[in-house]
Amino acid sequence: MCDAAETDLYAVLGASPSDSVQQLRHRYQQLALQYHPDRLGEVCPTEAESGVKKFLEVDAAWKILSDQNSRRQYDLQRRARELKQDWPVDSTVHLEDMSWDPDECVYTYGCRCGGGFSVSEEEVEEETQRRQQGDEEEDTEEEEHRGVVVCCDTCSLSVCVTWSLHQRLKKT
Repeated sequence: MCDAAETDLYAVLGASPSDSVQQLRHRYQQLALQYHPDRLGEVCPTEAESGVKKFLEVDAAWKILSDQNSRRQYDLQRRARELKQDWPVDSTVHLEDMSWDPDECVYTYGCRCGGGFSVSEEEVEEETQRRQQGDEEEDTEEEEHRGVVVCCDTCSLSVCVTWSLHQRLKKT
């Protein structure tokens, strides 16, 4: 079995990171019914053990993804893990060209595969503050533009989302 840190909890539930909590709950309930030890009946010991293992995996995934704070933390860790991979950056997208979703507090941009790229306002602010603190001595034209690499929630493409430091500060 994969290390817990490398297990994709969305894949365990057969879900997507863009699914709502209600959609995740529905997938969890379906899988919990399917793999619950009481529902396995009389199967061979290896199948029973496999079913229990799957049930525990599904239950653990649901516990993390059902809580807003733990899901946000998991998503950030997942994104950091994805960014460590050697995926090429497909293009550059300016933050101003992305759509703002006030309900989720994220900027979104559609991918050519039908999926999407998203970056939270919190990530933009954290990156802006991090760069401001690290770059106080240097103030070049290149340093004036900030960015983060964001992976598509469906395919392997990634984009660099950039914004002007001065424009971003005016909005806040």
